[in-house]
Amino acid sequence: MPDATTKACVLLAEDEMMVAMMLEDRLEHFGYQVLKAARLTACLALAESAAIDVAILDINLAGEVSFPVAEVLRRRGIPFVFSSGYGDDGLPAAWKGEKVLQKPYDTHQLISMLNGLRNA
Repeated sequence: MPDATTKACVLLAEDEMMVAMMLEDRLEHFGYQVLKAARLTACLALAESAAIDVAILDINLAGEVSFPVAEVLRRRGIPFVFSSGYGDDGLPAAWKGEKVLQKPYDTHQLISMLNGLRNA
């Protein structure tokens, strides 16, 4: 966990550039540092090695699912939330019960969920 002078780092896996830019602006406004990845390979590399406090994983990254990234984060003990326009219906049975942010994003829900994950 970061100290009071260090911004919490969010891994943002989002393949739609405009959505990623909007989310990055919102997250930075609320004091988060953002690492973005639009493709599965880049996201996996960050998930394996970056100093991440929490992650937002779009389920579909340019036609590839982000579940391998979730597995890496789970192994590292890093909390994450999936994001989807389909809500919980976008998750296969193996991932049911994980937190899902519904697109389009509500800023208060987004920040509340991230803060909850960090404090869990």
